Amino acid sequence: MKKQKSIILKMDEPLPISNPFDLLTEEIIFAILDSLNDDAFSKKSFSLVCKSFYFIESRHRKTLRPLSSDLVLRTLKRYRFVSELDLSLCPRVDDAALTQIASSRSSLRSINLSRSRLFTHNGLSSLVANCAGLVEIDLSNRAELTDMAAAAIAEAKNLERLSLLRCKMITDMGIGCVAVGCKKLRFINLKWCLRVSDLGVGLIAMKCKQIRAMDLSYVPITEKCLPPILELEHLEDLVLEGCPGIDDDGLATLKHGSKSLKTLNMSYCQNVSHVGLSSLTHGAEYLQHLFLAYSLSVTADLAKCLHNISRLQSIKLDGCSVTTSGIKAIGNWLASLKELSLSKCSGVTDECLSFLVQTHKELRKLDITCCSKITYASIDSITNSCTSLTSLRMESCSLVSKDAFVLIGQRCRFLEELDVTDDEIDNEGLKSISRCSKLLTLKLGICSNITDDGLTHVANGCSKLKELDLYRSSGITDEGITAIAHGCPALEMINIAYNDKITDTSLISLSKCMLLKALEIRGCHSVSSVGLSAIVMECRQLMVLDIKKCTNINDNGMIPVAQFSKNLKQG
Repeated sequence: MKKQKSIILKMDEPLPISNPFDLLTEEIIFAILDSLNDDAFSKKSFSLVCKSFYFIESRHRKTLRPLSSDLVLRTLKRYRFVSELDLSLCPRVDDAALTQIASSRSSLRSINLSRSRLFTHNGLSSLVANCAGLVEIDLSNRAELTDMAAAAIAEAKNLERLSLLRCKMITDMGIGCVAVGCKKLRFINLKWCLRVSDLGVGLIAMKCKQIRAMDLSYVPITEKCLPPILELEHLEDLVLEGCPGIDDDGLATLKHGSKSLKTLNMSYCQNVSHVGLSSLTHGAEYLQHLFLAYSLSVTADLAKCLHNISRLQSIKLDGCSVTTSGIKAIGNWLASLKELSLSKCSGVTDECLSFLVQTHKELRKLDITCCSKITYASIDSITNSCTSLTSLRMESCSLVSKDAFVLIGQRCRFLEELDVTDDEIDNEGLKSISRCSKLLTLKLGICSNITDDGLTHVANGCSKLKELDLYRSSGITDEGITAIAHGCPALEMINIAYNDKITDTSLISLSKCMLLKALEIRGCHSVSSVGLSAIVMECRQLMVLDIKKCTNINDNGMIPVAQFSKNLKQG
């Protein structure tokens, strides 16, 4: 009789483990995957570790965005627990595909069909009938869809979010069907729905009492639909951008504004003055964000009608005509602004801007792009008063002298975003700005006074930098880009277009930035296939690549692009 072999283990010896990952529970692995939600490349690598990880990753995934229509059904077979399906990269989804998706994923809760072109109301009917739990549908840009499609959507009784952006054939009849059928709607986007009028919008407001947000931009409505909208108890976000049918006379008939409203967008409403705005915002005590770009004149009367809105945190006045008295009146508001945008406002001067920032010292974001009259004095006041700024945009402020940029680095150490495109900043300014260790975005396009020395200071001080724009900054060479590549490992986007001194050396250095997602080297004639190959082979997360007018890049450079840049969305 053969003796059975036995393995004798000492009491204090641990049991042998062939795979240490077997000790991890599924819950622990799910927690690990949750931490990788923003990094698709890492999640893919995770799933390739072993068969069990491959299986667990497929069970964990809840959202899916196929890169091609041909991959939809195949990927759905693997990812059986997907509840959110984004088909915005799949233009050839037809009725048959929607029917198959619906039959295989009855648990689907969200679907994005914003760029799919081939399906009709029949496909939508099948989808809605089989996926009773749908809470979100995005049909943006489907200009061919008619009221029959809207009627199909109306059967989605649990729908909470619906986007019909640019669905130009849908009329009040279709919107009426949605209003009657989708009582749980919380968000609806009707932007550019040119055949929808007061009737359809009013029906939505009267039937869908849970509405939180409405986008009615460029819809041919008047004030007639506003009373039921303003009666909505939960309304927080209302966009009326580009609605010429809304004017002062109509708004004057309103009895009150919305008490729950937090965000109001009246940009490009050319027929509304401070009189109409006063009627619309009357009683809006919770209003926090106000967008008035390219509409009203910023006068003392406008500022007066908003004076008592104590919770107002941000206001956008881009492209508005500004008076000194109007800006000074804003400085006297009860509210303490956190965000202010005066981009391309004519009339902004040192006097009014300095007064404004002295009273709104809690500003976190300030946009003074193309305010061509301001000088050193404004920057002195801004940096002295608003030391907690996290974002400063001041592109094309041509009268601001070089010395002013030194003040930014000395006084605003919390900056995360700085745009000084087409300004007079020089190396001394960059040296000062390098003290802003929290800086994430730096735009230095068309800055002819900066060189590699200044960029080296940035590389040494701003290690968290994610976005750098050096478009047409002709003083930059490989030396500066190499310094950035070594000092800013978190870099995700860089624009070095039309810089003749940039060569393959820069790209080889940038290939060490493993998180790089966007690279713009248009018009860099000294860059060749060698540099491009280095980038695409190492930077596997690359999504945007602009190589137009790079005459030295040939097929030898494009072959690695096709082989390694699997995530490329735009080239």
